[in-house]
Amino acid sequence: MWAFLGRPECILCLTSALCAMMAPLSNSQLLRLNQTHLTPLLLITRKVGLQVKDSQFTLEGFPFRIISGTIDYFRIPRSSWRLSLRKLQAGGFNTLTTHVPWNLHEPAVGQFRFTENTDLIAFITMASETGLWVILCPGPYIGSDLDLGGLPSWLLMDPKMKLRTTYKGFTKAMNRYFDNLIPKIAKFQYKKGGPIIAVQVENEYGSYYMDKKYMAYVKTALVSRGIDELLMTADDGASLRKGHLENVLATVHMKNIKKETYEDLKSIQGRSPILMTVYTANSFDTWGSLHQTGDAHMLMKDVREMFYLGFSFNFYMFQGGTNFGLIGGAQSSEGYKPVVTSYDYNALVSEGGEYTPGYQEFQRFFHSFTDTNLTVQPKATRMFAYQPVTLLHFMTLWEFLPYLVKTTKSSKPLSMEQLRVNEGSGQSFGYILYETVIFNGGLLTSRGHIRDRGQVFLDNMYIGLLDQSNSELLLYKDLSKKSQILRILVENQGRLTSGQDINKERKGLTGDIYLDKSPLRPFKIYSLEMKNIFIQREFPKFWQTVTSQVQGPAFFLSYLKAGDPPQDTFMKIQGWGKGVISINGRSLGRYWNIGPQETIFVPGSWLQPGVNKIIMFEELRGGVKILFTNKAQLGMHLGTSLALVQ
Repeated sequence: MWAFLGRPECILCLTSALCAMMAPLSNSQLLRLNQTHLTPLLLITRKVGLQVKDSQFTLEGFPFRIISGTIDYFRIPRSSWRLSLRKLQAGGFNTLTTHVPWNLHEPAVGQFRFTENTDLIAFITMASETGLWVILCPGPYIGSDLDLGGLPSWLLMDPKMKLRTTYKGFTKAMNRYFDNLIPKIAKFQYKKGGPIIAVQVENEYGSYYMDKKYMAYVKTALVSRGIDELLMTADDGASLRKGHLENVLATVHMKNIKKETYEDLKSIQGRSPILMTVYTANSFDTWGSLHQTGDAHMLMKDVREMFYLGFSFNFYMFQGGTNFGLIGGAQSSEGYKPVVTSYDYNALVSEGGEYTPGYQEFQRFFHSFTDTNLTVQPKATRMFAYQPVTLLHFMTLWEFLPYLVKTTKSSKPLSMEQLRVNEGSGQSFGYILYETVIFNGGLLTSRGHIRDRGQVFLDNMYIGLLDQSNSELLLYKDLSKKSQILRILVENQGRLTSGQDINKERKGLTGDIYLDKSPLRPFKIYSLEMKNIFIQREFPKFWQTVTSQVQGPAFFLSYLKAGDPPQDTFMKIQGWGKGVISINGRSLGRYWNIGPQETIFVPGSWLQPGVNKIIMFEELRGGVKILFTNKAQLGMHLGTSLALVQ
């Protein structure tokens, strides 16, 4: 989404702005809203789906208010899907909104995944069984603070690529993806007996708007493959007109909303219901920044006002979850800032699934004016603090390199996307190591070609850092040696999640790097993607025992003993520097001691009774033990920091 601090003023203009669009509800209308018969479990006759009638929605001809919450299945462990959906329904919500990430469903060209944590159909089916309708956002671009907004990075193998346009290279890939995705979801539309009542066309295209023909192209791609439920667009207040499509419902994201926003809505589609497709009082956290928190009381005040005015809305996020692996993106509104691993988002249900005070408040409010089918509220999720792990083993990256079978030799640097790995689809995430030989010292200059963070080593000794703010390092030659090995370990910290600059988001060394103005040649390149298949490999058998802090970059091995059944927990990064954690071959995500995030969520379902294998890749300096806690520690927020200053 987008970052903001404090409460946006956009909602405050509602009363004066809406008189031309829709009439406020009377107290009696607000106090009683009976939609108990309008659920997937009870509505057997399916002739007329979600429709717009004057200033309200109807479902099967009955007035219907959308009360939705966003849960993205790929950020929640599969074993917790049903529980999260039950919490959504028990909270008074009647609809689930979820996004479909292209990059996770087609990680390599032509290789499609709809299993395990990407089993979209299973998730939709569970929503229906729980009594929830579904608003589906299939993209192809979804934003959602993901790397490249959920687009696959292999699209950038094409040097002329124009993402989110009718450029043939993009539409060819999109059509292949839709050929696999859309027939699967079309079967679960409302009129076919499924829970999908609406489908969003793309996402916030008005703020991107590189091709005026593109949105119509995406709409046709959906409809021609069988999508025939209500279509909608979603844009912020400033981009509403550019993102709108004829005969498609325009909905609003809670940003840049002014009185003119509602005037635009009226001129676009006349008197119509207003759906706030993104309503939130918070945003994601970025590394090195303060932890963002919202004001639940102010949030409730706004929701009361919206309901008084007859709005439908979607709460983003109901449960944010975790950027497992390295899927988080970055934002650039105030300089390049990568998103942290936790996507807690100050949601109504926490990252690990715990109820928040905000959940209880919203639940009381919804139940006070809606007649709901009585359901048993799921028990609160409980976290467990395991005993510290004190026996660790390590292996330096330099010791590990000879066991990497697949390396690339190139006269020039190649970006991640240009590597012929992953069956020709390039590298999406993680690290990439460049190795070359130098015969003299001098000034090493990147000229902005390091994306995003490059650690420089000379004969395995750390020299310094090259990144987007530092492009020069002075290298001193060891006069006792004829030549030395220069290595640059570059991390992709997350591609931009939005904006036209996503077309430039190639990672690694994206151009030449110079030593005293001469481009370095040639290179041996190692792909260190850190995805599950990389971590699951057999490591060499010469691990050494950790007796004191070990200088990185290095891999660390340890074992966690869990009971039966294993329980959810948080791993503390106290005493560690920066790196990536996995458990039992599954990547939990990044950690970094600059904060704000201080704990990493470990799903109990990813553990097994008995021994669990932990692999950590530490860039800087490793710790001597691994600690666990039963409480998330997401960092200091603005209010806390001001209090400390005072």
